[in-house]
Amino acid sequence: MAVRTFAALACLLALTSFGPTPASAAQCGGDFDTFLAAMGREAQGTGVSRGVIDQAFAGVTSDPAVLNFDRRQRYTFKKTFEEYAATRVIPARVKRAKTLMQKHAALLSRVERQYGVPKELLMAIWTLESDNGTGDMGKLPVVRTIATLAHDCRRTELFQGELLAALKIVQRGDLPLRDMIGAFAGEIGQTQFLPSSYIKYGVDYDGDGHVDLRHSVPDVLASTANLLKVNGWRSGAPFDEGTANFEVMREWNRSVIYRKTMALFAQRLTEP
Repeated sequence: MAVRTFAALACLLALTSFGPTPASAAQCGGDFDTFLAAMGREAQGTGVSRGVIDQAFAGVTSDPAVLNFDRRQRYTFKKTFEEYAATRVIPARVKRAKTLMQKHAALLSRVERQYGVPKELLMAIWTLESDNGTGDMGKLPVVRTIATLAHDCRRTELFQGELLAALKIVQRGDLPLRDMIGAFAGEIGQTQFLPSSYIKYGVDYDGDGHVDLRHSVPDVLASTANLLKVNGWRSGAPFDEGTANFEVMREWNRSVIYRKTMALFAQRLTEP
């Protein structure tokens, strides 16, 4: 969980353009309900309906567990690359990932052709983030989590932007409110997108009219590839440490150790 939240916050710091400007931001701190009312007005101004706002904010209170987690977390890795990778790139995971690569071979080939991101790297990300949707994708209500962090004054503008994005996900019909469940920084789905990334990079790849990053494998894989492509991924080029693509992977996670682990996992998937 801590690693995933680290990844989310690393992306969050790179995506500040989605957040409101200081002049229009709701006042952090103070009464929580007053803050939510101000955020509701802000959301309406961006096109979110009053009905969605009322539904999303109904009964929402600040979550002290989210604040406690946020305050005690340290956004650095305490292990060496070798130590960390040994806990993440393990035989059982690699075996399952290879099996899924065969199962989704046609889909992965299509995504790779369209976005230029190797299928092995997409599978590595999907596995590391949520064990291909079978692991922990978080259990917290996203709106409450992000509203709590937005009300806190340490990074209020960033999380106010995330709160507006979360409401837009519901407004667009991508996920119903009951499925807006995530981790400790509001990450959603099988590759743990922050709401602003969900809005910016999400792809309806299965063509059902919704970007569903919790349940749709085509949407998950295409959206993950799209994030990298939009940020400058070079098709056919290497992505190990020191390459241009390795730097593009900063948009996924700024930690060199984590990115090296992504690359190592992808490499394992090319081996017999």
